Amino acid sequence: MACALVPFCTFQDLESARAFLCPHLRQGGASKPANWEDDDWGAWDEGGQMQEPEEEEEESASKTQASSWLQDCVVSLSPTNDLMVIAREQKAVFFVPKWKHSEKGKEEMQYAIGWSGSLNVEEGECVSSALCIPLASQKRSSTGRPDWTCIVVGFTSGYIRFYTENGVLLLAQLLNEDPVLQLKCRTYEIPRHPGVTEQNEEMSILYPSAVVTIDGFSLFQSLRACRNQVARAAASGNENVQPPPLAYKKWGLQDVDTIVDHVSVGIMTLTTFDQMKTASNIGGYNATIKNSPPAMSQYITVGSNPFTGFFYALEGSSQPLLSHVALAVASKLTSALFNAASGWLGWKHKQEEESIQKQKPKVEPATPLSVRFGIPDSRRHGEKICLSPCNTLAAVTDDFGRVLLLDVARGLAIRMWKGYRDAQVGWIQIVEDLHEREVEKMDFSPVGSSQGPSRVAQFLVIYAPRRGILEVWSTQQGPRVGAFNVGKHCRLLYPGYKIMGLNNVTSQGWQPQTYQICLVDPVSGTVKTVHVPFHLALSDKKSERAKDMHLVKKLTALLKAKTLNLDVVEMEVKELILDIKYPATKKQALESILANERLPLSSLTTITQTLMDTLKNQEGECVDEGLQQFCANKLKLLQLHESVSKINCLATQSDMVPSDNDLAKLLRLDEKEFARLQMLLENYKLQDTQLSVRFEEDQDQVLPVRTFLEHLECEEDTIEVKKLEEREYVALGSFFFWKCLHGESSTEEMCNILVSAGFSPQRLLSLLLSVWLSKEKDILHRTQSICCLHAALSLLSKMTAIDESWDSQSVSPWWQQMRTACVQSVNNGAALLSAHVGHSVTAQITDSIAEKKFSQITVGADTDPWEALSLDTEYWRLLLKQLEDCLILQTLLHSKVGKKRSLASSAQTEPLGRLSVKKLLEGGKGGIADSVAKWVFKQDLSPPLLQLGWKKEDSEEEPPQTGSILLAEGEEDQTGLETILELLLLAYQQFPCSLELGVLHAHCCWEYVVQWNKYPEEAHFLTRSIDHLRCIDNAHVQHGIALMMWNTFIVKRLSAATYLMDKVGKAPKDRLCRRDIGMSDTAVTYFLGSCSDLLQTLMEADVRSDEMPLPVLDTEDAWASVEGQISLVELALEQKHIHYPLVEHQSVLCTILYGVMKFSLKSVKPLSLFDSKGKNAFFKDLTSIQLLPSGDVDPSLLSARHQFLTKLLTAVVQTQYSSQKSRGSPEESVVLLVKDRDWPALMVDLAQHLQVNEDVVRRHYVCELYNYGLDHLGEEAILQVHDKEVLASQLLVLTGQRLAYALLHTQTKEGMELLARLPPTLCTWLKAMDPQDLKNVEVPIATTAKLVDKVIEHLPENHGQYSVALNLIEAVEAMS
Repeated sequence: MACALVPFCTFQDLESARAFLCPHLRQGGASKPANWEDDDWGAWDEGGQMQEPEEEEEESASKTQASSWLQDCVVSLSPTNDLMVIAREQKAVFFVPKWKHSEKGKEEMQYAIGWSGSLNVEEGECVSSALCIPLASQKRSSTGRPDWTCIVVGFTSGYIRFYTENGVLLLAQLLNEDPVLQLKCRTYEIPRHPGVTEQNEEMSILYPSAVVTIDGFSLFQSLRACRNQVARAAASGNENVQPPPLAYKKWGLQDVDTIVDHVSVGIMTLTTFDQMKTASNIGGYNATIKNSPPAMSQYITVGSNPFTGFFYALEGSSQPLLSHVALAVASKLTSALFNAASGWLGWKHKQEEESIQKQKPKVEPATPLSVRFGIPDSRRHGEKICLSPCNTLAAVTDDFGRVLLLDVARGLAIRMWKGYRDAQVGWIQIVEDLHEREVEKMDFSPVGSSQGPSRVAQFLVIYAPRRGILEVWSTQQGPRVGAFNVGKHCRLLYPGYKIMGLNNVTSQGWQPQTYQICLVDPVSGTVKTVHVPFHLALSDKKSERAKDMHLVKKLTALLKAKTLNLDVVEMEVKELILDIKYPATKKQALESILANERLPLSSLTTITQTLMDTLKNQEGECVDEGLQQFCANKLKLLQLHESVSKINCLATQSDMVPSDNDLAKLLRLDEKEFARLQMLLENYKLQDTQLSVRFEEDQDQVLPVRTFLEHLECEEDTIEVKKLEEREYVALGSFFFWKCLHGESSTEEMCNILVSAGFSPQRLLSLLLSVWLSKEKDILHRTQSICCLHAALSLLSKMTAIDESWDSQSVSPWWQQMRTACVQSVNNGAALLSAHVGHSVTAQITDSIAEKKFSQITVGADTDPWEALSLDTEYWRLLLKQLEDCLILQTLLHSKVGKKRSLASSAQTEPLGRLSVKKLLEGGKGGIADSVAKWVFKQDLSPPLLQLGWKKEDSEEEPPQTGSILLAEGEEDQTGLETILELLLLAYQQFPCSLELGVLHAHCCWEYVVQWNKYPEEAHFLTRSIDHLRCIDNAHVQHGIALMMWNTFIVKRLSAATYLMDKVGKAPKDRLCRRDIGMSDTAVTYFLGSCSDLLQTLMEADVRSDEMPLPVLDTEDAWASVEGQISLVELALEQKHIHYPLVEHQSVLCTILYGVMKFSLKSVKPLSLFDSKGKNAFFKDLTSIQLLPSGDVDPSLLSARHQFLTKLLTAVVQTQYSSQKSRGSPEESVVLLVKDRDWPALMVDLAQHLQVNEDVVRRHYVCELYNYGLDHLGEEAILQVHDKEVLASQLLVLTGQRLAYALLHTQTKEGMELLARLPPTLCTWLKAMDPQDLKNVEVPIATTAKLVDKVIEHLPENHGQYSVALNLIEAVEAMS
């Protein structure tokens, strides 16, 4: 009820605006450290220390400059708060408000930069003034928000330019060639009473010796026309529509030295006396006057000589001038900035634009206007003037640090404030709320009738930046009513106008939210407004409210005192609250007392009771019923808190732990069922380490009185709980029921007290369940809690009188409420137990009702014990099954393999969310398998391990030892693995359909590929995904999943990789891979291998699916009602069949790419190995039929393919050779090769697809193996070759090269002797051999002997080289 400074908006990024507008501040800050000369060396001088104070001063000066930058800017805020402009020199930033979530999670308004740029068009001009004018919407359905906001900017060149919110120039006018000093605006206000003249809307522009006023209506129409024109031009090119001209008046102000600010007061009509006085002053004794006083426009200026000048322009003394509006439609509206001053006639040619630019518009001469009178003060210079909202007063600041209050009509200074240098001023006008006046009357306030118009009060707001203080003063002669410390670098913004474009009709229904005054603080980045209550304008003598406010302040201070003497405080508080007159203030005081945490419950009760008694004893008419009801409600709640606390204090500890047998009977379960329940809960407790969070303050379960009162709401006879956060709701429930659930206090007493206080049994059930479900950890460790819950539930059920309205064929809302709570809870252990208790109590009530109803039938009959059936019982059974399933699943998802891999990805370490029955029911048919797949991914379990769980189910005796090698790493502990297998088995038994192995593998495959898509560097995710894909037994599902993977995740990256490799003509480097494909070069290699595998699997699945029926997708009975998205497997089955040849064609490309990347081949352009048809078919939809290459292949293409295959084979053999060299034993190298894939066989396949002779490829492979000295592999590979004769002649050359090296290049004595003994033809042949072609020359001679045998074996006797071969046998034997 006092003045308040309320923040309503913050800046999102004021720093970047400052950096843009004041680059010198940014540079200054940055260049300081670079100046190393000043840094340390100066300290070597003796005088070095003397410099420090100066440096500190400089630093503090620069800090001040950095904070006070806003003082040097032109700032304007739209009164509707939808735009703020900050401009400096040529640049400007437009801010627009947006609703954002703050750090605390609440919605708050923030100013974000909507546009920024340079506004200057002419050389050297700067912004000197700006206005944001909101323009009213012309639509009938308008809500009171402005249609758009126009930004008006005045420049030192004399131009006025109008912009949209996006910085698009609408209009530019040169009305005078001097700099623009000030822009002011006046909008329409409904006259408060008949005597006030209705004012027209206008915008006034001040120049050093002239003032121009533009008619508001004319301006409004022109701006709308210009904006429509810009919109049309943007949409459809250029369309020239000439808007209406601007009507303005221009007055040349005379007899004044300097003018720095002005206000246009508007049209005023003199009284007859004032008319006579003025006429005799001007015309002397004989002056004549007209019958009706003339209307005049009044202008007031401030400056020097006179300090304040008053000008009066007679209406009709000057004709309005018409300015031809030059539209600003840029020929290309791509930029909000009209580039390089292309000016405001965008449809002209370039040369014409330039000529128009040079030739400025014609400037009309001003009508002279002399100063009528002024306040002369030769030494005083005026700085600013600010007109009050009702046009009767004006505040003026001067260079002596004074603020003067002027009476506008009389031209007198009526008040002066001293000590406000550089002050900024503004006004606040407050309208009285009539409702408050009625309250005053009721309290015998001295104010008169409550009828008649609302009163209006005006307050002057003064911001003194030198002192960093904001003050609010009551005018005209009133006291200071508010003061705030706000910092020394703020700006006070007072627009002084509202929305333009309204009139006496349209403004009737409008109540736009406008801010009269705002304070911008650049240091904290906030915008605040001042709220002043109307009653502060009333004089203290008359204002009862002011006294009340004083008492409230006194009360607040008393409650805040450091030490409280409770007896004394209680007495004083009672006196103060009884002294307060106004009921509203009394209520406010009582609220603050009840919110105080230091007063004990007894004191609060006594104070409230005293106030209540006083109100009852007052006379009937003047008692405020609302206040009386408020007191009664609070008293009731205080007494309830006391009663509950008493019950909780009377501890009736019962340490008796019920036996398993008792609990089984209580829950109506047989031994086997109870043992299973215990086993499930034990597993759950072991695995679930995340069991609900414990809060420190909840330990004692005592709720402070203040919180208790805040949480509850009392209405007549009922008590309702307000909307609370879950944690607060649980705390309230714990206060009532925690001790009861522990068996430490009487449940019956508690329920009776709460119900008699006004709580509904439904609300109590909700509170009881919230406590039970949230305190899962404690409950699972205390078995007696189950008995307590059973007792509480039975008691509450009796209170709702279920038995009276019972019908076995309908669902009871009471039990439905409890079931809903269990379904929504993520604490499955507690939910399952509460459902068992609920089922037991329902059965108990059902049985007793049935017995009453059917007792007459069964009298004397010797019947077995039976259970009455009801719809509720069936619903309970269904829920118990669902909760048990959910518990088993949750236990599985919380289980972990002993040792986690050290290289686990960040995606695998994030915890899984908790499940509830509701989540599973809403998760669609695949929801269960999907949640297990997420767990499989987090644990990185191998596909065989999942199959092991099923095998265990089929044959119980199989030992799980094999499991340990099936994990991603072999170091996990055995016990963790066995536990996981047991839990998996349990889950498989519980969900035979949802977790059918094929379905689970499908979901795992999808989960891995989704995660790989997020983290493409983790290549093993994709590999593991394809492992799971291969494990899907049903070919239809496998086909669908593979096709979806290809279309969703693979094809785009693969095409990027192909075009990149084709462009660079080799295996690309890491940087290029990251740029074009989004992963490293090693990841790309793995990716291409996986693509090849995926297409292979897809083709196999397509073939298998022909002889396989479609799978039947079932759901477990308990989960038949699931809703939500279509399941993954159903989606897979909807996929069309692939076009096999197209997939095969794509697969060939994948293999080629993989080969290039794996063996880092150079000078290979993969796409050049295909003709145009082949190239066009790549990356098309695999289910479509494309035109594929057929018939004979172009010989040049065949040659290129052959060349590629030989290059690839050489690289394969080279890899084998280098791996054998590094490993040592030849066997290991073979293993290495097979581990990836069988490349030689792949090459032959590839040759077949590329129509290259396969035998040529095989022969080349054998030759390369012998070339690298891998003879043992060569011998195996020879078996595959068909044309052995050609191969033998090729190998003969190789043998010759080996011998030539051994005999001719090593040049040993024995070698020379042997050479001499050889036949001359053989010597000549050997000398012709070039051993440099051999890749491995160090082959033992015995191995070469075997090679010669092979050659002889395969060469026919009639072959030309046969004799050479025979000679070689002798030579080799001689050498060995």
